[in-house]
Amino acid sequence: MLFNDLFRDEYRTVLVRGGDEPEYLPATEPDGFAQIIFAHGYYASALHEISHWCIAGEYRRRLRDFGYWYCPDGRSAKQQRAFEKAEIKPQALERLFSVAAGARFHISVDNLSGTGAWDEDAFRRNVTAQANDYLEHGLPARAGQFFQTLRLFYGTEAGFNEVWNKETRRLMPECSVTDTEVN
Repeated sequence: MLFNDLFRDEYRTVLVRGGDEPEYLPATEPDGFAQIIFAHGYYASALHEISHWCIAGEYRRRLRDFGYWYCPDGRSAKQQRAFEKAEIKPQALERLFSVAAGARFHISVDNLSGTGAWDEDAFRRNVTAQANDYLEHGLPARAGQFFQTLRLFYGTEAGFNEVWNKETRRLMPECSVTDTEVN
């Protein structure tokens, strides 16, 4: 509801509950709607797919699944490194959206039957560093709109910094956390 109310008219895009696999389908008709399809009705899947949409530029939003390369579960170490590099920004946004919505975030290396994470601790640090960079320097425009909408709807705006820092300590206990202020 929040996503569709915010972006349906201006961007002709709707969020849709799907089945096994998430997918992005661009509009096929001039007056049609693009669809962000999230898996099984899972909230985390919706936030993750929205994150990819928020990063995708106009050209990529005309392509199925934004034209991104995707190699399914069972990736080699080299494929996993490429996957993790491509996932830093979307998972950073997903983490911000999760905290704004009062939901728990779980980092995803998405490679259970392969070699696992290339370096899960480094990936977690990179996602957190990117999220902190977004907080310090600003989120992409659509992501910023959605982030603010989530904080207002869920009433997390006032306590966001405290929860953000607590979540950072939970996800990265080995790192000391300095207070991050949200603009």
